[in-house]
Amino acid sequence: MKRDIQLVVLLLSIIGCSLASLTLWKVMASRERALEDINVHGLNLTQALSTYSEGIVRQSSQLLLGLVERLETEGTGPAQIDRLAQLVKRQSPLMPPMSGITIYAKDGRWLMSSNRPTPAGANSSDRAFFIHHRDDPSRAPFIGLPIRSRVTQEWVITISRRFNDQRGEFAGVVAMTLGVENFLQLFGKLDVGHDGAIGLSFADGAMLVRYPFREQDMGRNFSKSPIYAKYLVDQSVGTASFTSSLDGVERLYAFRKSDKLPLVTTVALGKNEALAAWRFEALLSLLVVAALLALTGTIGWLLIRAMSRRDAVESELRLTQQQLLDSNQQLERQAMHDALTGLANRRCFDEALAQEIRRAQRNGTSLGLLMIDIDHFKRYNDTYGHPAGDTCLQQIAALLGACIRRPSDLLARYGGEELAVILPDTDHDGAAVVATLMLERLALQPIPHQGSPFGHVTASIGIACAAGTALDSPSSLLQRADQALYVAKQTGRYRLHVDLAPT
Repeated sequence: MKRDIQLVVLLLSIIGCSLASLTLWKVMASRERALEDINVHGLNLTQALSTYSEGIVRQSSQLLLGLVERLETEGTGPAQIDRLAQLVKRQSPLMPPMSGITIYAKDGRWLMSSNRPTPAGANSSDRAFFIHHRDDPSRAPFIGLPIRSRVTQEWVITISRRFNDQRGEFAGVVAMTLGVENFLQLFGKLDVGHDGAIGLSFADGAMLVRYPFREQDMGRNFSKSPIYAKYLVDQSVGTASFTSSLDGVERLYAFRKSDKLPLVTTVALGKNEALAAWRFEALLSLLVVAALLALTGTIGWLLIRAMSRRDAVESELRLTQQQLLDSNQQLERQAMHDALTGLANRRCFDEALAQEIRRAQRNGTSLGLLMIDIDHFKRYNDTYGHPAGDTCLQQIAALLGACIRRPSDLLARYGGEELAVILPDTDHDGAAVVATLMLERLALQPIPHQGSPFGHVTASIGIACAAGTALDSPSSLLQRADQALYVAKQTGRYRLHVDLAPT
């Protein structure tokens, strides 16, 4: 009864541990899936934002290229500037993010401003984009760091091109300003949560736009952050998780480096905020599991209580069952084993031989059979008495049993002083090795026998083997082995003889 209670407790413990482990695995697996979904969502946002940014830069560059070609072809006279102003005015609806286009002379003076009257004496020769084009003959567009407009005081990003005079020398700059506010309005339409952030920066880490907007971040360089120092070194797109150096919030980052422009788009989601739904689901799962564990424990306690009440009856029943089982096992042993030697008896031998013959026929393998007869055993009984003869049989069974090393081999008492050995998957040579070992063992540990010409107990062994279709029946193999035993006895005893009939 105590054991049953222990088993019930063990079962309940296994169920509880399994349920808890399964729940923990499910919770952690759902967390991994949630993180994977968050990363995929972030990568999709970076793809969309990167495509949007590339489109704006590409469209801006094309518009500026058209203006540069007109300036280089028509010049910068008042009439030409007026026509360009009208052209820009017509193009403005096609570029919603554009704040304005300004044309600068080679000395930095403002020649035209599309969104406001040209201020008197306005000069931008100190701006980084102007200095870049003045000193660099490249005709490629230049994306500048965020600057504060001197007229409207708003933060803008510049995309500019250089134009030359007829001699190919620097003649001025055409610059388009993109309002940071326009980008923030777009970024603000994307749901990144309270702790989320969206960033657009140069590949060298210089920040262009960040949402939520923080003025101290404008133009700030993030090249020391993990994304630039670790992840963008060997990959252009990916995800990461770390604590922000700006506000100390742990975020899940998705980043993408543009293939065409030196721009990096970053989408960050607050980790705690992003996993809020997962935490709710995990808490709900834990509550359900806790209730199930409590219910299981209650049922187990009731079961143990009921088992305790039936303790006396069940103990008596188990005792009776055990006694019956012991009796059956003893009867089975007696039915299949020789009581004197402990070897398999004739019944067990016959069943085993029939089974091994079927197996050998099915597999096409060889089956060996040894028939062993103790020489002059009647004389031994006459000389030493039948009790000594029984002891001798026991000793011989132990000696020969030590020569049987494979679990599939079977040594049996065939009858009287005759023994038999079944050797599955064994040919003549293998059977002869076993028989020789038996004879050697009888010589190494001799049992005195005054009535034997050899001075000690010996045995004669007949060997027969067959394989495949040659194994037609147990009686034929027994007959061959018995005939080989007869030959061994007739030719002097204490020897083995192999029946070499075709197999």
